[in-house]
Amino acid sequence: MSTRIAFLKGHGTENDFVIVPDPDNAIDLPATAVAALCDRRAGIGGDGLLHVVRSAAHPEARHLADEAEWFMDYRNADGSIAEMCGNGVRVFARYLQRAGHVEAGDLAVATRGGVKRVHIAKADAHGEGAVTVSMGRAELPAEQAAVTVGERSWPALNVNMGNPHAVAFVDDLAHAGNLFAAPDTTPATVYPDGVNVEFVVDRGPRHVAMRVHERGSGETRSCGTGACAVAVAAARRDGLNPSATGEPATYTVDLPGGTLVITERTDGGIEMTGPAVIVAEGEITPEWIETRIA
Repeated sequence: MSTRIAFLKGHGTENDFVIVPDPDNAIDLPATAVAALCDRRAGIGGDGLLHVVRSAAHPEARHLADEAEWFMDYRNADGSIAEMCGNGVRVFARYLQRAGHVEAGDLAVATRGGVKRVHIAKADAHGEGAVTVSMGRAELPAEQAAVTVGERSWPALNVNMGNPHAVAFVDDLAHAGNLFAAPDTTPATVYPDGVNVEFVVDRGPRHVAMRVHERGSGETRSCGTGACAVAVAAARRDGLNPSATGEPATYTVDLPGGTLVITERTDGGIEMTGPAVIVAEGEITPEWIETRIA
């Protein structure tokens, strides 16, 4: 690797990402390199990595190139591949806008969880508009699991947002523990590839707060797909089903890193609105990354 690699750093409600622009898919990013870049002490630091590639240039996204020019090749902080990241899509869109690839308005982003429709609002007084992502429909698999932390255990609603979630309503967010390690879910067969686990408390009418353990990353300050899963779980718990009632359901979801607004439409589609911020950019030296590729 003889050239320097450009990178940016961004976050959505403090769910932070290393961004590597690579339109032609020319940069080799094995799991070891991704994990090194996301290391908060020895690397740049992030909850994950956004590899920005044109869909036509990536073997996993070529079939989506007619629908979306850009593919979000998302990686967890440990280097593993993930289907989707809601906050990541917002930051991904903000990068495309900053780089001049798109303007405020509507665009499509290809992900392993399908094509996501995005709307970038016109800039506000702070120079940035909120980003809304159409996250698709939630699936509610019949298989259910229980979540255990220490001596406490709760039933969890199984919600799939393109990636799996186990949503548990608790009396106190502190009961989730430190969330450094993944909470136990039983039976293990419900989530054979691991799961994101959300712990949720009520704050008011259609207003909840949550903490999350993201598989491959540990506890993060925010999780967009997790917030969507939580809003759907809260709606069903509250007896709300927009597809059946013909009335959309909107929930405010507080996360440690900020607030997201989630709306489930009458057609079952879910929209997530929140901020997306680019905070820095620079270059990765080839010598550094070469020593970290196993």
